[in-house]
Amino acid sequence: MADGSSDEKGMAQTIAARLWNGRWLLAAGVAAVLITYVFAGISAYALLPALVVLAVAAILPVGTERNASENPSTIEAIGLQRLSGEYLAAAVADPLIIFDRTGTIIHANAAAFAAFGGIAPGLSLSLKFRAPEMQALLDGVLSGNVASDVADYMEKLPVERAYRVSASSVGHGTDLYVLVFKDQSEARRIDRMRADFIANASHELRTPLASISGFIETLRGPARNDPAAREQFLQIMQSQTGRMARLIDDLLSLSRLEMKPYLKPGTEVDLRQTVDSVIDSLGPLARENSIVIERDFAAGPLDVPGDRDELFQVFENLLENACKYGQSGGRVVVSIAHGDAESEPAIDVTIRDFGPGIPEEHIPRITERFYRVDVETSRIQKGTGLGLSIVKHILTRHNARLSIKSEVGKGAAFSVHLPAL
Repeated sequence: MADGSSDEKGMAQTIAARLWNGRWLLAAGVAAVLITYVFAGISAYALLPALVVLAVAAILPVGTERNASENPSTIEAIGLQRLSGEYLAAAVADPLIIFDRTGTIIHANAAAFAAFGGIAPGLSLSLKFRAPEMQALLDGVLSGNVASDVADYMEKLPVERAYRVSASSVGHGTDLYVLVFKDQSEARRIDRMRADFIANASHELRTPLASISGFIETLRGPARNDPAAREQFLQIMQSQTGRMARLIDDLLSLSRLEMKPYLKPGTEVDLRQTVDSVIDSLGPLARENSIVIERDFAAGPLDVPGDRDELFQVFENLLENACKYGQSGGRVVVSIAHGDAESEPAIDVTIRDFGPGIPEEHIPRITERFYRVDVETSRIQKGTGLGLSIVKHILTRHNARLSIKSEVGKGAAFSVHLPAL
């Protein structure tokens, strides 16, 4: 019943709308019939049918209206006519510039203004983009030799950005052209990081391999019959193979973390138990370095969502660094406290040493792969230069973050901020 009432109401509205749209034609027709009836003396029986025919004609849809509503291509054409170059350019997320045959800017979208600034209609592109590759791109398209072309362009100011620029004509016979700038900066940065990573990893592996190769050659030659030298060289070779094994393990850990950048929710980790286990496992290292580990844990439950093995690796890495590089301070304090975040609950785990500290200029880069504050000390302590990078990746998977505070001569504090349950 409700559907029938709705249909009847819709039909009535349609008839009323058509009568209203054709009101002047209907009025003229009625007037013509009445005049004919009065002055020509037609029969009254013919008057009523004539008026009914006029009303029906006014109600029926006009042919062009019906065709427009039923023909998809007509609807598409009408819709496209409402668009303009400015609206289309504004819908493009990349910087876009429309120019004419003289190389003069006709229009630039908001992304182009944000990227390059100082762009206005009437400005010459040759004056704005003076790089040889841009000049060659513009000349090639404006000369008509090519319909479209691409080039790589580097914008130096205000920050260095790399773009892949495509130029092409707009339609046929419009004498308009378009430049689209595709930002390649992030892809270039990742490529550089990959190249640097391969170079650093190769260097880190080459050093112990060269050492082992040299000692093998010595043992097969001059030290063949020297038991003392043989024992010493074998000990060094064992140390170097251990270093390569640690480096490979860390590389594999990074690879696994990068393949799965997000952590599946649902697992709960007791931070109190996890950190206690880390402290117990590193007890021999602390005693070897004359370090006393102090605990300062908050009361109550200290549970967070996450993966226990990965969080164990985070705290093990941070506490091991504190014991190795902060041994001159004689003690390390491990504290767990509820964070003071207002938006959502958090738990902070801080590992503080009282050693030489970290110079301020090194702190922003300390989590980069293979970055070392002191290369020689790191190698003596058997570091791979990948530990803090692994920590950063694991914390990213846990929607957590690492903050570092340090003052030269007063030690360093590494704080892990984890979302609480």
